Amino acid sequence: MLRLLRDEGPLSRADLGNRLNLSRPRVMAELDRLMAGELVREADPSRGGRRSPFVELHPGLRFAGVDLGITSIDVEITDGRLEPVAAYSEAADIRSGPQAVLSRVGDILAKLRAEGAYQRLHGIGIGVPGPVSFRDGVPVSPPIMPGWDRYPVRRLLAHEHNCPVVVDNDVNIMAVGERYGGVARSAESLLFVKLGSGVGCGIFLGGELYRGSDGCAGDIGHIQVQPHDPVCTCGSIGCLEALFSGIALEREATSAARSGSSPALARRLALQGSVSAKDVAECAAGGDAVSLQLIREGGRRLGGVLAGLVSFINPSMIVIGGGLTGLGSVLLAEIRSVVYRRSLPLATGNLPVVLSELGTRAGVAGASFLASDLAFEEAS
Repeated sequence: MLRLLRDEGPLSRADLGNRLNLSRPRVMAELDRLMAGELVREADPSRGGRRSPFVELHPGLRFAGVDLGITSIDVEITDGRLEPVAAYSEAADIRSGPQAVLSRVGDILAKLRAEGAYQRLHGIGIGVPGPVSFRDGVPVSPPIMPGWDRYPVRRLLAHEHNCPVVVDNDVNIMAVGERYGGVARSAESLLFVKLGSGVGCGIFLGGELYRGSDGCAGDIGHIQVQPHDPVCTCGSIGCLEALFSGIALEREATSAARSGSSPALARRLALQGSVSAKDVAECAAGGDAVSLQLIREGGRRLGGVLAGLVSFINPSMIVIGGGLTGLGSVLLAEIRSVVYRRSLPLATGNLPVVLSELGTRAGVAGASFLASDLAFEEAS
């Protein structure tokens, strides 16, 4: 009932009964209970004391979506319909450890509360850039998150904020955000690829998020694409993430700048002291051949991995998100070219490969959605 009101807006009591196949007395009893708990209310209350036939989620409902990146913290407060109420972002280092990072999350939430974004939270969703035991709400041996292994993220946040908490991999929450609020709203089988400091994939099968038996499905960044160097953070060699990710691209661009093979990148290195993926994108747009080649080579490698997944899963859509989407149309064109060329025509004849519609909001939007799902489930 709560999910219907979240997804569709105000509904009549009769509609709720029909949609859920519930008798009128059962609908009335459930609504009375939810109204007493300030989870729903009458929509557009009638004048003259008459009861409105429509009900809606209570306007005081609030959920927090938290997206922890390798170098950032993004927080968004939403209402019950998952419309944004307030948001805040800042740079952070996930390697500083769970105490420091989660303490900062608490400070940000307190700041938003003091500014009037919420009186109390009804649920929190949080994504972290590493493998997660979804059942236990803890990161498990995350390769780029020292000190986070088995840290009780869910238990700590639930205790501090006195509300349900859901913890998931950051790519999964981005996939959820895009599936329920972005370009993939109609996709039943979806691959959502996050290209950032690392590389991961959120998977929807039959309209349901697929996490795998231990919660680590979609870790495509550690699929081997060549049998030799470089060494990946996971300890293996030739992984996709070691060859094409934000970190890998910066490494290759810096090497090109220092060697002088790219005068455009060399100038930026001399001026700034470093080069970034943004520099590569801008130099490529200016016609720098080395920057264009770096983007195309990365797209070719990712496209090869995705072509294998297309043959295996046969998705109805592939969405590319994350910071490296700023590399632009050259990257997307190369990915499409490889996927369409190397997969069977039957699997790609109706397969769109598109950029994320939500962009940087995908993570916090997905986290809020998962938080609301859990809160509504517990309310029942």
